[in-house]
Amino acid sequence: MDCLVNVFRRVGMESLLLDVPFVGKSWYKASLDPKCWERLIFPKYIKPDDIWDNSPLGERLMMEYQESFSVTAFIKSVVAHSQRRATLLRLPICCTEEALEYAANESPSLKALRLHDDLLFKKSTIIPKLISKWKNLEMLSLGSTHNMEEILAQISFHCNNFIMLFAPGIYVGKDEATAIVTSLPNLKYLVLKGSTIERENLVTVLQGCKKLLRLGVRKWIGFEENDAEILALAFYIPTFMCKGSILYDYDDEPWTYKDADFAPDYHYV
Repeated sequence: MDCLVNVFRRVGMESLLLDVPFVGKSWYKASLDPKCWERLIFPKYIKPDDIWDNSPLGERLMMEYQESFSVTAFIKSVVAHSQRRATLLRLPICCTEEALEYAANESPSLKALRLHDDLLFKKSTIIPKLISKWKNLEMLSLGSTHNMEEILAQISFHCNNFIMLFAPGIYVGKDEATAIVTSLPNLKYLVLKGSTIERENLVTVLQGCKKLLRLGVRKWIGFEENDAEILALAFYIPTFMCKGSILYDYDDEPWTYKDADFAPDYHYV
């Protein structure tokens, strides 16, 4: 049984819900172990408005339950499987307020949280109020800067173990840079690949976050990768990645990133 659990905790949510339990009684029993549900990585889309954006899991759920399918009930059911032991949570953009609050209350051991840009926009007022539920939070991935200042302020107040902010492809203005420095002065890992930032705001971050072990600013727009002053200010950072950063963007094509950029076990390497 322990061997089965060790394997099943590494498979995706789709297999764990719709394949593994139906193989046999021993597999079904093993799939109920809360250790299999410590990493709750929901697909971005479950029941989308545009059917072309659906995920394989969403399509199978629609076929199984059709009109009776409830996003709120589904999210609550999956979260309940973890028995309050979830350490990583990535919610779908269609997550309801009720499901979001339930997930917050039922995941006190959470260490890593990913919030999609659409979810941040739709629930920007409630998310900061839920941060206090995640006192063990170490890592946050943001898909946008919606209410970023308030979210980081709440993290500063409630999450003493917080060490990593991952926010690729965002715009880092003066307010965002100030929020990072003010709320997260002890930050160790900051990954902002593909973001846009004015040079003076990067200087603010470099001067304010003196405990950084890794700063990922590859393919940034706003400063040159060989900027002597920036390199001098970043001398104290063991890993400073700025390859491909440019002062101006001459390409009209927007930069995108894949889910693979957010490692499920959030290794800091």
